[in-house]
Amino acid sequence: MMRRASILLAGAAMGALATVAVTQPQAILGMTANAAASDTYRHINLFGDIFERVRTDYVEKPDDAKLIETAINGMLTGLDPHSSFMDARNFRDMQVQTRGEFGGLGIEVTQEEGLIKVVSPIDDTPASKAGILANDIITHIDNEPIQGLTLQQAVEKMRGPVGSKITIRVTRTGAQPRDIEITRDRIVIRAVRHQVIGDDVGYVRITQFNEQTTDNLRRAIEDIKAKVPSDKLRGYVIDMRNNPGGLLDQSVSVSDIFMERGEIVSTRGRNAEETQRWNARAGDLTAGKPIIVLINGGSASASEIVAGALQDHKRAAVLGTRSFGKGSVQTIIPLGSQGALRLTTARYYTPSGRSIQARGIDPDIMLEQPVPEALRARLQENRGEAGLRGHLRNNADGAEERSASSVYVPPDQKDDAQINRALELLRGTATDPAFPPSQRAAAAPTPAAPAAPAPATPPR
Repeated sequence: MMRRASILLAGAAMGALATVAVTQPQAILGMTANAAASDTYRHINLFGDIFERVRTDYVEKPDDAKLIETAINGMLTGLDPHSSFMDARNFRDMQVQTRGEFGGLGIEVTQEEGLIKVVSPIDDTPASKAGILANDIITHIDNEPIQGLTLQQAVEKMRGPVGSKITIRVTRTGAQPRDIEITRDRIVIRAVRHQVIGDDVGYVRITQFNEQTTDNLRRAIEDIKAKVPSDKLRGYVIDMRNNPGGLLDQSVSVSDIFMERGEIVSTRGRNAEETQRWNARAGDLTAGKPIIVLINGGSASASEIVAGALQDHKRAAVLGTRSFGKGSVQTIIPLGSQGALRLTTARYYTPSGRSIQARGIDPDIMLEQPVPEALRARLQENRGEAGLRGHLRNNADGAEERSASSVYVPPDQKDDAQINRALELLRGTATDPAFPPSQRAAAAPTPAAPAAPAPATPPR
């Protein structure tokens, strides 16, 4: 999940009065701070010495800019899997992608132990049509190994002119590596798809959270209400399986569509004063109709915020399997013409105060999706955020890290056990103690720190 932020830096001058008012304990603290700063500058000098030695003695003349960029990326990727540096080109690409239209293959990827791992393919894109699956490991692009490339460099190699071909080599547990040829295409992400199933249930699929998601969702719900009279509409299925997330402000506004009141999410940074909270405004667009939210091991970040908010407030029953467990917020900090910094700056918490970092959201109704025999060997175990090297630890007392779950979704709805169970529950042909959820049992928010005033426009 991403957010935008501006950083203000302020300086202050110390006067003579302040100088003479320093007490002995403050002097000791000042000496400790000076020692720490001195150590930091020694390490910076060490970097400068190594940089100069590489420039002068390396067997081939290196590119200075490349050396610096590689060093920056090394520093950031050493923090966690989601912090990174984007050069100007990649920053532009990211901005285009969040608008919901870009060129490429149509996959959401992350980096694990130097290799590129597929989080999920995007519906109706060249990657999904070619059979790319969540948890596939990409080892080669056009017969060249990608070990050693940064995530941004690998993504850049996968992009190219519309109509051009690319061959990627993927590995899966229990299967031989195989080369898959894909033709690049113009990727226009339909963030929301919808239909009326039968003549009484509204089905809404949210594929990711880009700048178009909330508006598309509003139109989808209005269209469903126009097609089905209120007395016949039994409720909604909101499908966020294999939704890799996206923009924080969109997860807030999507949650708000289904809620009348209450906290949606809070974010907490290093310092207590950085805590922010977002609350729902009156106006449930679905008029209180029953809702079932579908999640699985590919549901991450912004989709977990929506599922967590609706679950905590008992506005919806969550059905499926445990989600990915990405509970951190990345701030995009522009760096002028040089690009931008993507930096993890906060953890987010559901209304009841849960951190789902490396734990995920557990559904109210657990239902595994049966996997065809032919696919079982090809589907890797999905460890989710907890399986990413260098991930942030969950800082809640006694919180145990847990793997995510299966990411398999049948291509044909008639074979989809999770959708079919949701339809049965909404139509009353099946029952479950968790549905409908009792709003009297809604979890009360348990903030860990005083809230800072929320900005008028949620960051992302």
